[in-house]
Amino acid sequence: MNKFENSIPLRAGTSALLVTVSAVAIVVTAATASAQEPYWLEGITILATKTEERAIDSLAAISTLREQQLREIAATRSAQLFTGMPGVAAEATAQDPGTAINIRGLQDFGRVAVIIDGARQNFARAGHNGSGSFYLEPELLAEVDVSRGPVSNIYGSGAIGGVVSFRTKDADDILRPGEQWGVATHGEAGTNGATGLGSIFGAVRAGPNADFVLGGTHRQLDDYEDGSGNKVVNSGQTVSTGLGKATFRPAENHEVKATGIYYDADWVNGTPGVSNVIRDSRAKNSTAVGQWTYSRPADRLFNFSHSAYWNQVDVETLATFVTPGFEGFYGAVGNRAGYTIDTIGYDGNNTSYFDTGPFRHALTVGGDIFEDDVSNRDPGGFGDGYNPNGKRRVWGGFAQLKTNYSNWLQLITALRYDNYSLDGVSTSGQPLSNGGDRVSPKITVGITPIEWLTVYGTYAEGYRAPAVTETMISAQHPGTPPFANFPFLPNPNLRPEVGKTKEIGINIKRDDVLVAGDRFRMKANVFRNDVDDFIETATISISGAPGAPCPFVDIAFPPGPDYVFCTQYQNISKARLEGVELESIYDRGDWFAGLNAHRIRGEDLTGGDPLANVPPDMIAATFGVRSADRKWTAALRWAHYGPKKRDDLPDHTSSGPDPELANVTSSYNLVNLYLAYQATENVVAALSVENLLDETYKVYTHEYNSPGITVKGSLRVRFAGGPPPLEEEKPIRQ
Repeated sequence: MNKFENSIPLRAGTSALLVTVSAVAIVVTAATASAQEPYWLEGITILATKTEERAIDSLAAISTLREQQLREIAATRSAQLFTGMPGVAAEATAQDPGTAINIRGLQDFGRVAVIIDGARQNFARAGHNGSGSFYLEPELLAEVDVSRGPVSNIYGSGAIGGVVSFRTKDADDILRPGEQWGVATHGEAGTNGATGLGSIFGAVRAGPNADFVLGGTHRQLDDYEDGSGNKVVNSGQTVSTGLGKATFRPAENHEVKATGIYYDADWVNGTPGVSNVIRDSRAKNSTAVGQWTYSRPADRLFNFSHSAYWNQVDVETLATFVTPGFEGFYGAVGNRAGYTIDTIGYDGNNTSYFDTGPFRHALTVGGDIFEDDVSNRDPGGFGDGYNPNGKRRVWGGFAQLKTNYSNWLQLITALRYDNYSLDGVSTSGQPLSNGGDRVSPKITVGITPIEWLTVYGTYAEGYRAPAVTETMISAQHPGTPPFANFPFLPNPNLRPEVGKTKEIGINIKRDDVLVAGDRFRMKANVFRNDVDDFIETATISISGAPGAPCPFVDIAFPPGPDYVFCTQYQNISKARLEGVELESIYDRGDWFAGLNAHRIRGEDLTGGDPLANVPPDMIAATFGVRSADRKWTAALRWAHYGPKKRDDLPDHTSSGPDPELANVTSSYNLVNLYLAYQATENVVAALSVENLLDETYKVYTHEYNSPGITVKGSLRVRFAGGPPPLEEEKPIRQ
C-alpha cells in the first residue's frame, strides 16, 4: 500500500409487491434484548421534522439503525450497512473505499444528502464509483437514520432523493448511567480478505456538566475472492481513523459539543494487465463540528439547535503504471494528482410550541448555508477538466408547522426557499457561472383511525442545484478511438432539478398480537417522484467529418482524434420514479421474524428510456431465536435481489460498443448467519458468516464481483468505573 503523503404504472407495481413480498430487514438482533425492549423501527429520530419522534410514528419513510444493529451487521465497508434496507442501495467499487448512496433511484451530486455528526459530505468526483461518494469507517458509528423522499424542506438544498444521517459514538454509547469512566474495545478477524479490525474508545464524565470521548480504529483488508474462487486484485485497503468529542453543559438544558473526526485510507486502484493506469491512492477525510443545543420541555418558545462545520476530503494518487500512449490522459509514471473539496456550512433552527383551542402546534423555523470549494491538481493528465475547479454557494430557509388534533389527526405544512450560485473557469479559460432560486412547499396529513394504525399522505417538492462538475466538466475520456475516446462538454446553461413527490403510507404499531408482550411494527408506502429538468449524461452524435466540433452545444470542444460522439450533462424535461416499499418486524422475545422489500421503476418521460440508477427489486427474509436467559442469539438472513436486464437500462449508444452491457447483472441470493454469546454484562463474542452459499454475484453498478463466503469472529470487552448503572429512559416530547 502506498504511504506517501421500463416504467410501470404505480398500481401494477403495488399489486406485484403484494403478490410477491416475503422480505425482511437487516439482521437486528440483540443478545440482551427482550420482547419488552424491541428497537426495530423504535429509534428516536429528528430526521423527518427536526422534532423528536420514533421512526414508527413518523409520517415519512424513515429507517433507523442503532448501535446493537450496527454490531450485528458487522460491516467492513459502509455500503454493507444498507443491504436489505427498502428503497436504498449503495454503489461502491472493490478498488476504492468510498460509498455512494442511492435512494429510490436517485444518487450523485447531492441528490442524497449525507451528513456525519451534522456536517455535510459533498465530495463529488466524477468516475466509475458514483459522483457523490463519502468516506466513513462503520466502526465509528452509533446511529444511522435514513429518510427516503425530498426532505430538503428542512434539511437543506439538494436532497430530492433523501437524507442519510450518521452519528458517531458519544459518551452515552460507552458509559452507562452513573459511570464516570469507561473503555470499550473491539477486535475482529476473518477470512477472505477481512483480515482484521481493532478499535478502542474511552469516555470520561467530568461531573454532570462535561464529558469527553477519545478513540480510534484500524482496519486491514486484503484482496478477496469471489464465489468462484477468483481473486479480485487490489481489493484490499488500509483504513485508520480518529475520533474526539468534548461536551459541555454550561447551563441547565444547554449543551455545547465539539467534534473532530479524521479518516485516512490507502489502497491501489487498477488491475494489472487490464487497466491502462494503476495508481497508489490515499483519501483523507477531516471533519470539525461545533454544536449548541437548548431543549427544555417547559420552555414553549425556545428549543434550538445551531451547528457550524468544516469538512475536507482530499484524494491523492500516484501513477505507478501507465500504458504507453496514455500518458496524455494520466500523465507519466510518477504523476501525482489530487482532488480536494472543502465544505464549510451552518445549520440552525428553533421550535416553538403553542395551542389554538384543541389544536397543538410546533412551529420550526430555520436556515442553512454551505459553500463548496473544489480544487483539482493533475499536472500531467486530464483530471483538471474531468473534475474542474470551482465554487458553489447554497443557502436557504424554511418554516414548518406541525399540528396535532386529539390523537387521530396530524398536519405538517412547510415552505422552503433555496438560492445558489456557481462560478468557475473552463479548461479553455472561459468563465462559467450559474445560479437560481425557488420556493418549495410540503404538506403531510396523517390520520389514526385505530390506535395501532396510522395512514398518511404527503406532497413535497425538493430543489437541487447542479454541481460544479456537472456544469463545468471539460475533458477527453481516456480510451482508444473511436468509441472509447470522446469528450465531455461543459454546460453553463444547466438548470436545477425540481422533484415533486406524492406518497401514501401506513404505520402499524401493535402489541400483544399473538401472545402477551410481543410487538409488531410495520411501515409501508407507495410513492411517485416526478422530477422536472432531471440532469443526466447525454450522448451527442457528431454530424460531419470525424474530429469536427460537437454540435448543439454553446461551447464546442476543440476538434479531436476521430470523435464520433460527445457526452454532456443535460436536462431531461421530465423524469419519473415510482415504487413501493415495506419494512416490518415481529418480536416475541424468544424468536423474531421480519419482512422488507422494494420495487422501484424510473423513466425518462421525454425520451421513453429507463433511468440508469434505479436499483433492482429486493426481497429478503430473516428469522432469529434467543435463549431463555438471553445470552445466546442466532439469526439467519436471506436477501434476494432481482436482475437488471438490458431492457431495464437506457439506450446511450449512437454506434459502436454498448456501454450499458457492463451494467447488466443477474439475480442473486445473499444468505448471512449471525451468532452472538453474551458471556458477561461487558463481554460479547460473535461469529458472522457472510454469503453462506458462496454465491458468485455482482451488485448492480458495481465494477467487480462481491466476496464469496467470508467468516468473521469478534470480541467486545468493556471496562468502566462508577456506581451501578441506573435504568432510565429519555422522554419524548408529545
